[in-house]
Amino acid sequence: MEASVTTETAGSLQRAFRLLRLIGESGPGGLRLTGLAEAASLPRPSVHRMLRLMTEEGFVAYEPRGKRYTLGLDLFVLGARAGSPMGLRDVARPVLLRLTGSLGETLFLLVHNGYDAVCIERSLGPLPIRSFTGDIGGRVPLGIGQGSTAILAFLPPAEQDEIISHNLPRMRQFGGFDEASVRADLAQIRADGHAGGAAGLIPGHAGIAVPILDHDGRAVAALSVGSTTDRLGAERRGIIATMLKREAATIAAQINPFDPALRRAGAAMEHVPPTSQNGH
Repeated sequence: MEASVTTETAGSLQRAFRLLRLIGESGPGGLRLTGLAEAASLPRPSVHRMLRLMTEEGFVAYEPRGKRYTLGLDLFVLGARAGSPMGLRDVARPVLLRLTGSLGETLFLLVHNGYDAVCIERSLGPLPIRSFTGDIGGRVPLGIGQGSTAILAFLPPAEQDEIISHNLPRMRQFGGFDEASVRADLAQIRADGHAGGAAGLIPGHAGIAVPILDHDGRAVAALSVGSTTDRLGAERRGIIATMLKREAATIAAQINPFDPALRRAGAAMEHVPPTSQNGH
């Protein structure tokens, strides 16, 4: 008898999880009861009973006007505690140190923050390197410098259009930018999977950067190497780009989508002492 009850309970849990996945995959509009029952291949009364229980627990929300079910707030609260217990800076810090040790270069971690990219971590190499973001906490318009441009290139088209429109006047302060050249650069970066090369906006300095992508393929951050033009020959650039892509994928696999650093860059620096805001 006990085994029968246990099997029945396990089956109910499995069906409930299937309903949650179906609701989550349906998008922001959710699903009606009939549609859920059909998609799950379950009797309508059984689905209704499970949805009622999950609604009471806050895992499912019901919109009475449209008679649709969506994921509930309590499920998102649990999601915020799931995945990697560490924030983006915690996950990336060993990567930056490892790359600095193996390459002898300065590494930067930047996050997308509105129309800007913000440096939230760096690892200093032996050479003195200038960058647009300066120290931790510095910010730069998206589209200026390799790291921020790598982020911009991997944003959704509508968001990219808005940022380009807003940032072009700011970008012109750094040189002769125009929309056609910016869009051509972004297309090339998407094709290559990385930004940068031997030329840079800061004389004698150059860099390479790759985006860190979320599960939807949208850039939330970037790994960037700051170096000098003489140290970034074509062959070495290719090797560094490959290394950065591999490490960025490692970081991306550990990203917690609820990490405050990805929603509000300043939150990732709440316990970091105030530093220079020189603008990478």
